Amino acid sequence: MRLLYTLLWWLALPLVLARLWLRGRREPGYRQHWAERLGLYGKAAPSAAAPVLWVHAVSVGETRASEPLVDALLAAYPDSRVVLTHMTPTGRETGRTLFARHGARLVQSYLPYDTGLMVSGFIRHFKPSVCILMETEVWPNLIATCGRRGVPVVLANARLSQRSLGKAQRLGALIRAAAQGITLVAAQTEADAARVRSLGVPRVEVTGSIKFDVVVPPAALAVGAALRAAIGARPVLLCASTRDGEEALILEAFRRDRAVLPAKTLLLIVPRHPQRFDDVEKMIGWQGMNVQRRSTIDTGAPLASHIDVVLGDSMGEMFAYYDVCDVAFVGGSLLPLGGQNLIEPAALGKPVLIGPHTFNFELVTQEAVVAGGAVRVVDAPEMMEQAARLLNDAQACSAMGARALAFASQHRGATARTLALLPPLLRRAAGD
Repeated sequence: MRLLYTLLWWLALPLVLARLWLRGRREPGYRQHWAERLGLYGKAAPSAAAPVLWVHAVSVGETRASEPLVDALLAAYPDSRVVLTHMTPTGRETGRTLFARHGARLVQSYLPYDTGLMVSGFIRHFKPSVCILMETEVWPNLIATCGRRGVPVVLANARLSQRSLGKAQRLGALIRAAAQGITLVAAQTEADAARVRSLGVPRVEVTGSIKFDVVVPPAALAVGAALRAAIGARPVLLCASTRDGEEALILEAFRRDRAVLPAKTLLLIVPRHPQRFDDVEKMIGWQGMNVQRRSTIDTGAPLASHIDVVLGDSMGEMFAYYDVCDVAFVGGSLLPLGGQNLIEPAALGKPVLIGPHTFNFELVTQEAVVAGGAVRVVDAPEMMEQAARLLNDAQACSAMGARALAFASQHRGATARTLALLPPLLRRAAGD
């Protein structure tokens, strides 16, 4: 099965590269660093004297989730370097912003495509002591190549929904062999652990979600404070990480139901994918509303009073957006897309609204709702109704935000639990 899988990769490679080039028309980052995607490296590798800890974070969400773990690894192993790999330009840019403070101790690269030859080129070049995959990334040839070369593979902050389990089971022997090649899985919940075990992973531990350990960067709070000063006293409803199809529903509900919201309520909408910024800006205009892009806001001057919607078109500022808002809706959940994680707004003490479709983060969402820090809504009109209820009642809004913060605070510690599992693996990799 893995031979067939590898053959399909090689046959598909021209189409994959053509797709990269086409995507590069809207996101130029897709046309950069192609050699890395092919496992080819012209520059010198990190010094062999410095142990290399390899962390793979596919895109923006996984990269942000990796921050507590990467920081902890560099602190716990001061003589080491981290190689952080990605699949998307937005993930790479997020990593560059988040980890610039680590300087030369952190190197970024794209993950090579999952052929044994390309992955082998990566491992020969960087010589990692361990491979840590974030959340859901399972690559059969990568895992097999690491096994042959004695590199332990850890799946950290692992989550596996019932839907994803069904997809994995349909791949049969290919995924079972890959699962059996994983050295250790650190799962977010008992339910995730049970589903992962059913695939044949030999060792699974429940450590919780690393995202609860995220530390809000002071720089993000400074940006949020500047944006808030520009906006002034206007109530702010944030719709974060929205996906294709959701913005139209949100904008229609906002336009239709503005009378129930406090006067001058500002909608701050942040699409998850930057290639859609222009399309969402057009949608706002079609609804007859005035829009200003975040990138054009002068934080030294007040936001014009006639602006109805601010379009969050910047990267790496999600914490700032959450800091600015009074109520946060977390997107990807109005349509059956699985939702996004609500930990970040909760960690900033913001009341959270979430749609009905949260199968990628079901347990954490249910727990936040039970804790009183989040409210589940069935559609965009109900989301506006709940936002209006909170924005019109400062006491209720503050109390719900406090419950969200308490919920986030109670679940911290996953990073330390994950880190405690690694020393035996690193000793084994070093031959001790």
